[in-house]
Amino acid sequence: MPFFFFDPTIIILIPAIILSFYASAKVKTTYSKYRRIRSRSGLTGKDAAKLILHNKGINDVGIEMVEGGLTDHYDPRSKILRLSRANYEGHSLAAVGVAAHEAGHAIQHAKGYAPLGIRSAVVPISGFGSYMAFPLIIIGIILSRPMFLDIGILLFSAVVFFTLVTLPVEYNASTRAIAEIEGSTILDREEIPGAKKVLSAAALTYVAAASVAILQLIRLLLLRSYFNE
Repeated sequence: MPFFFFDPTIIILIPAIILSFYASAKVKTTYSKYRRIRSRSGLTGKDAAKLILHNKGINDVGIEMVEGGLTDHYDPRSKILRLSRANYEGHSLAAVGVAAHEAGHAIQHAKGYAPLGIRSAVVPISGFGSYMAFPLIIIGIILSRPMFLDIGILLFSAVVFFTLVTLPVEYNASTRAIAEIEGSTILDREEIPGAKKVLSAAALTYVAAASVAILQLIRLLLLRSYFNE
């Protein structure tokens, strides 16, 4: 059996790794470009998110600023929409686009969007799986104990499921965000394509993450098959 860290199955991951590097570079360059373009309305990301939530009749969601770059997220447990400083205070097309996307998650929550609920429910299992899966898999390989491998692969499957259910959640949030922007005065018609490009680049990172997870699971199943030979 090939050694876990230096076996030929590692090539399975290469396409997804390349996609991940491309997606990371794409989101950084696209965000950087549109962060420099000020929206004509002069609205900040916070203003845009607040307006979208108000227009949808959502009045129980708070908006807070968090430090870090692109740390923006919506917490359904506390009903808090958190925006990084650049997007909270920024007046750019990028800031408005990202803030609208996070508001899209709040709308999902308010509307009972099923995939968001599923993702939230899977978070604890996925977190545990990402922490424990590979130590168990490595132990199983070193000690030649298939049981540890099986448990590790099962835990990692939860991680894969999380990345897959994340895709519709993120794409739907962006779709809702653009619909709200188009139906308001947040951005002019000529500015909307810029916001779309920011959100499309961000979505690609989730596609890349899902691709890595899926191919990694295939690789693990292939490694597991060696124990049956």
